[in-house]
Amino acid sequence: MSFLESIYGASAAAVPPNALMVGLTLVEGAAAKGAVCLDGTLPGYHLHHGYGEGANSWLIQLEGGGWCNNIRSCVYRKGTHRGSSTLFEKKIPFTGILSNKAEENPDFFNWNRVKIRYCDGASFAGDSEDKATGLQFRGQRIWLAAIEDLMSKGMHNADQALLSGCSAGGLASILHCDEFRSFFPGSTKVKCLSDAGLFMDAVDVSGGHTIRDFFGGVVSLQGVQTNLPSTCTDHLDPTSCFFPQNLIANIETPMFILNAAYDSWQVQQSLASSTADPQGTWHDCKLNHARCSTLQIQFLQDFRNDMLDAVKGFATPRQNGLFINSCFAHCQSERQDTWFADDSPVIHDMAVAIAVGDWYFDRANIEAIDCPYPCDKTCHNLVFK
Repeated sequence: MSFLESIYGASAAAVPPNALMVGLTLVEGAAAKGAVCLDGTLPGYHLHHGYGEGANSWLIQLEGGGWCNNIRSCVYRKGTHRGSSTLFEKKIPFTGILSNKAEENPDFFNWNRVKIRYCDGASFAGDSEDKATGLQFRGQRIWLAAIEDLMSKGMHNADQALLSGCSAGGLASILHCDEFRSFFPGSTKVKCLSDAGLFMDAVDVSGGHTIRDFFGGVVSLQGVQTNLPSTCTDHLDPTSCFFPQNLIANIETPMFILNAAYDSWQVQQSLASSTADPQGTWHDCKLNHARCSTLQIQFLQDFRNDMLDAVKGFATPRQNGLFINSCFAHCQSERQDTWFADDSPVIHDMAVAIAVGDWYFDRANIEAIDCPYPCDKTCHNLVFK
């Protein structure tokens, strides 16, 4: 799956034609720290410098793109742009929260904006290797090397910083939120945003635990255990501590959770994966929610209720924010049409970009929870071919 497909689904045409294209920077010196992609190549990021009032403000976005949970899937991954920087796109579009246009990104357009590329397969959290296959599981080191490099390029002067990420990057922004805060002096305003990162420890349509089994493989193979927050591992097993629902209550840095209640990735890969649904009963429903039966919709409503239970009380401390819309979507901050556009999704007439901006700049308390499907007519639901 290409970079664009991972954000825009089947509708890569949704990328604005005038989108800013930003070049790739490899982190020189990272190899000496063992901070390398799955195949041993250098990690990288895309940086577009801020200006004016945003010159000392930094937005770091961690790229998403799934995980690999066993040797076979990681060997496959290292031959793709998800595991080797030799296959990274040399330029990528900066849209949504990364846009440099005020009319597309009202609060962050003139910040220093960075997309850190994802090439480890464990949400920037692993640290081990497999000598037999030459696989390097160095996500934690990649994260640290990239941050250190950006600090040397002016981020150490930041008066404002926001760590964000979508999907596997949204999980990474939760895992690394307090660590990110620790890189800056207390005078720096630091917050975190997780988009489509609220992966639920859910029971699948067969009564099994597809995603728990999968995450268990990621955590054990890639040596993630040592990099999980001790506030969780002190009382839960490592796999449980890779699930945001067991982490968010103990994060001290202000955080915003943006998620679709019917997250399309979780519906397809966690709730109704091909292993959980070998007969293909969910096939049509997964690709297009309009084809779901009444029973299937009820199953998805139960999943939404579990998600709402997981974030109950999360936004009660006013420092945290919440935007859970009743859409069949995934990653809404990177896409221009869902972040901020004339017809972008809203809750109570508030677009995602306005909600995140109002929260970051303390203009309002944001706890926006949508009514259940099918009430929201503003959704940009992902329909797959």
